[in-house]
Amino acid sequence: MSGQLELFRLPPPGGDAAAASRHVILNGRIVDYALRRDRRRLVLRIDERGLRVGAPRGLALADIDAFIATHADWVLEKLDAFARRTRPRHVSLHDGARLPVLDHDVVVRVTAGANRGFWRHDEGGHELWLAARPAADLAALARRALQRRALEHFSPRVADAAARLGRPAPRLALSSARMRWGSCSAAGGIRLNWRLIHLPSRLGDYVVAHEAAHLVEMNHGARFWQLVGELCPDWNLRRDELQRLGAELPLL
Repeated sequence: MSGQLELFRLPPPGGDAAAASRHVILNGRIVDYALRRDRRRLVLRIDERGLRVGAPRGLALADIDAFIATHADWVLEKLDAFARRTRPRHVSLHDGARLPVLDHDVVVRVTAGANRGFWRHDEGGHELWLAARPAADLAALARRALQRRALEHFSPRVADAAARLGRPAPRLALSSARMRWGSCSAAGGIRLNWRLIHLPSRLGDYVVAHEAAHLVEMNHGARFWQLVGELCPDWNLRRDELQRLGAELPLL
């Protein structure tokens, strides 16, 4: 079953030309799904476009439908959750588009330029400017700008958390991991998922506290959670919120 980060690398809407459209009845409801026969095993994924199934080439349709039926409650729950959302996850970047960045909604501004992104913050709000050539990939420009912003935001926080634990500032790098918000190596380096930049800063601070605690305890024992609590007293509430909001991150 796909996890909360499995949806990050889905293709853009309309990108499944090779998928066959089918339907199955789950708990009395007719559910459409897109079937692609390009996997070694059966996989279910759900986003705002609906249910998508990956299956081996030779597997019978009856077996595929039966597999979906065994996960009927999960499928219906996730489909209903996406139907209740007001913010689409797949973001089409254009002048005037809006993105969540830390504790603000940022307006995207597109202008002619040499393919770079920059930020403007004033009393009128927060803006991400994409100075782009005519054939530029706006999503790629935005990702690079967001990743730079993530490094600027998280670097001092990681250094501060390490200092509070009596450790030197570790090397910080960004990741695009599909299943992890962060990691800490035995050598003392920390990696944070750059997409944390789309979440409220308090949630990123929890991830920083979690990974910084691993600088002292490379496990999840009682001492580890005590250190997390010293850095982030309400870590359990933030962890729950992270799990909920993390599944709603925009996809560029």
